[in-house]
Amino acid sequence: MKKRTIFFLGVIMAISFFGLITLQANYIKLTAEMRADQFNETVKRTLYQVVRILEEEETLQYLNVNLSIPSSKTKITVSGTIGQGNSSQIKKSIQEIADTAACSEYSCTRVKPRLFISTRQGSNTIEESSRIMQNKLRERYLHDRALLDDILIRLLSESYIRPIEDRINFQQLNEILDRELDFNGLNIPHYFSVINRDGVEIYRSKGFETEQNVKGYYTQLLFPNDPNPQTNYLRVYFPTKGDYILSSTRLTLPSMIFTALLLFTFILTIVIISRQKRLSEMRTDFMNNMTHELKTPVSSISLASQMLNDSSITKSPGMIQQLSGVIKDETKRLSQLIDKVLQMSIFEKESAALKLKEMDINELILNIAGNFAIKVENKGGSIETDLEADDPYALIDEVHFTNIIYNLMDNALKYSKEALLLRLRTWNEKDKLMISIEDNGIGIKKGHLKRIFDKFYRIPTGSVHNVKGFGLGLAYVKKVVIDHKGSIRVESEPNIGTKFIISIPLKK
Repeated sequence: MKKRTIFFLGVIMAISFFGLITLQANYIKLTAEMRADQFNETVKRTLYQVVRILEEEETLQYLNVNLSIPSSKTKITVSGTIGQGNSSQIKKSIQEIADTAACSEYSCTRVKPRLFISTRQGSNTIEESSRIMQNKLRERYLHDRALLDDILIRLLSESYIRPIEDRINFQQLNEILDRELDFNGLNIPHYFSVINRDGVEIYRSKGFETEQNVKGYYTQLLFPNDPNPQTNYLRVYFPTKGDYILSSTRLTLPSMIFTALLLFTFILTIVIISRQKRLSEMRTDFMNNMTHELKTPVSSISLASQMLNDSSITKSPGMIQQLSGVIKDETKRLSQLIDKVLQMSIFEKESAALKLKEMDINELILNIAGNFAIKVENKGGSIETDLEADDPYALIDEVHFTNIIYNLMDNALKYSKEALLLRLRTWNEKDKLMISIEDNGIGIKKGHLKRIFDKFYRIPTGSVHNVKGFGLGLAYVKKVVIDHKGSIRVESEPNIGTKFIISIPLKK
């Protein structure tokens, strides 16, 4: 698959996921806002219903109390309790007041109207008398109704001036509020308080905190239909309002989570595909380079062997020695290339098959330094060892561990300046054995430090030329160290030097 195709697919999928997540986020937002508006409207309607019920209860209760008081002219009794069929009784009492209001107000007695029919008035006397009676009754009805309205207004106006704590039964208010909220589908925890016209809180339900969540209050004016309504308020607070609103989006939130996981999986897949493609390209380049590298020693060995077998060529001892030296050198070079191929095969396995045995690391490093000293001294350098580890024993694979020390020292020699100084040091930290290999070479720029252990990655050498490699040495080193349950890190400064620090567990 081409890079352009991978990039094109990545862009399309990214746009699709971004659009999907945006739509889901907007849907959740709109759903929550709609739920909040519905909640607010329901609460306002409920509080208005509560206030209306309080007004009706107060009116019925006050009329019941006042209409039960006997007067000097008329005795009217209304029995029963408020809210249990009193309205018909109170209407009956009011009708009785209407029938007797005029007489009781002016201390008059009822006189039944008398009608005298005279034969001298002609045939229209009865109809005319009926019309006169109806007019008088209508006037009486209007007069009595006006008197009744005056009486009711006078009775009810006395209740308007009473303090709010005398007009409301708070226990009854709590029951009404619970009932109306439950009827409107808001059966959730709530608290309320009552504020009088002076702004003083005169009642607070249990659990209500006035100092917290000020923005969450719902306020309703009490007795708004009074002639001169006082600023008494009912204040209600719902502590679980947020959870109630978010409950409407409980199905969309998992959808967003799964979408995000799918997006993460897609991004990870694209990254892995890109890395595998780059790795495949590097592996192809490695095989091409390795093929060319193998051709050179094979050709040299083949040519030398032909010359040795050619009878037409006079072979002097010097020529034979020269040809045998070429065969030896090219064979060694061919062996090194084969080792590189074998190193690469290690990366195809999750863990290398190590043959672990207990070894003295101090002694191992000392032997390696002795064998490598000839190469360093040929370039005018030197090796220093500082083996301070008191407990140098660890379980290691001697072949692989020796190879990683040789690789690190060989890199220091390849990328060194004149007068190379190579320092080998060991020490103990807790239950670990530390090994450091430090040189005073050209160093590594900070931008390359994170990638030097990647397979096939090679650091640009700048002014250092003719340093061949395949980018497998440090990747092999890290792989072997990790298989030994250890770790490796690097510290470097350009033109100052590089230090590799290996940590492996001690033998237990």
